[in-house]
Amino acid sequence: MKKAVATCFGVGCLPAAPGTFGSAVGVLFSWLLQRDPVVSLIGLAGVIGLGFWSAGPTARQMGKGDPSCVVIDEVAGMMLALVLLPLRWPVVLAGFLLFRLLDITKPWLIRKAERFPGSAGIMLDDLLAGLAAQLLLRIALILLG
Repeated sequence: MKKAVATCFGVGCLPAAPGTFGSAVGVLFSWLLQRDPVVSLIGLAGVIGLGFWSAGPTARQMGKGDPSCVVIDEVAGMMLALVLLPLRWPVVLAGFLLFRLLDITKPWLIRKAERFPGSAGIMLDDLLAGLAAQLLLRIALILLG
């Protein structure tokens, strides 16, 4: 069951760009939960909890530190990037691109978070990328009115 959750029920097993597809699942979950802020926050917390529960054990089982098929971290990070924001297409697109850029390039603190063992290292870098994307989006929305 942990592997199914960690791979987002097989999304992470797609042959190309599993992290991008995992992020797309995060967009879908965000869109489905957007009608109620409380539900959005509970959904985000639930996905984060499931990620910490499943990512590390799945990576250990596979004998890898952070296997590309584990995408629950991308789902959670993408959801954090979009939570409580107006999910109009320009915001979603900017959030998706910002999150993927930060997740792939892993600037300073995001890269350091990867060093934690197990689920913490797998999840925290994506959550920090999501948080950074969220903050950048909020700043852009304020500046653009």
